[in-house]
Amino acid sequence: MKFMGYRTLKTGIGSVIAMIIAQKLGIEYAASAGIITILSIQSTRKQSIEMALKRIYACFLALLISFILFKLIGYNYVVFGLFLLIFIPLTAKFNLQEGIVVSSVLVTHLLVEKSVSLFWIRNELALMVVGIGVALLLNLYMPNTENKIKQDQIYIEEKMKEILFHMAEALKEHYTSIKDDELFSVLEKKLKSTRKRAYKNLNNYFLLDVSYYVQYIEMRIKQFKTMKRMKAHFQHFFMTYEQTIMISDFTIKVANSIYEENTAENLLNDVEILRKSFKEMALPSTRDEFENRAMLIQFLNDMEEFIKIKNEFRENLL
Repeated sequence: MKFMGYRTLKTGIGSVIAMIIAQKLGIEYAASAGIITILSIQSTRKQSIEMALKRIYACFLALLISFILFKLIGYNYVVFGLFLLIFIPLTAKFNLQEGIVVSSVLVTHLLVEKSVSLFWIRNELALMVVGIGVALLLNLYMPNTENKIKQDQIYIEEKMKEILFHMAEALKEHYTSIKDDELFSVLEKKLKSTRKRAYKNLNNYFLLDVSYYVQYIEMRIKQFKTMKRMKAHFQHFFMTYEQTIMISDFTIKVANSIYEENTAENLLNDVEILRKSFKEMALPSTRDEFENRAMLIQFLNDMEEFIKIKNEFRENLL
């Protein structure tokens, strides 16, 4: 476990820098600039810019409302409460809730100084600009997570391959279930963490298109859901037939083709060949054989869906 993350480090350094800059510029309540920086450090560049814009808009709104109220009614706590009753609903209406706390703190400065003169209005705006400006500059640096995502891709593909191998073995050995609950659980956790990392990586770029990783992980998540349906069929398999062996061999072929670059077109052709072969075979002679073959066909249908998800992903990249 890391003792200190990069975001914590940026927050500590940024708050100090903001306070020093504010003090050097002669801005009153310089410590508030540091607080604004602390609240403005975000996980991604996109979040940082969105947060900054909302807080600036909220600041202008707060200063306008407080200017009117303090001028008309006076400087006391009741007026500040009235300010909040007006300001908070308006921020909700315009989706500027992120600016409530910071802007309210700036308005308290006007309350304490009992003034809404141009000097104090500029002072509060300067605090906001310095605090947010330092946060934005520090957020220009974000650690590169692409290498980690690529490592996750390899891990995910290997786990999916392992699960498919288990399914193929279960079909041949006449298992009525596959005891892969832990493997499914581990894979699901990895898919969720990689998805979060992929979207975070996406939100760190504006001009460069890195949406590939998001598309990739969404494709694998869809495949994982299909694999869970495939797993559920095993409780209904209670006989081994020629078709079972054929589907088992095909499952191994799919497992060996799980890697990222494969377009899966040949596998879709193999599905059609399998279906055609099944139609040419003798019909089931018993009810049990009929039910078992029906579940095998459903398993094959899910396998086809698994392959199509990958095929569509590759085609969309072309």
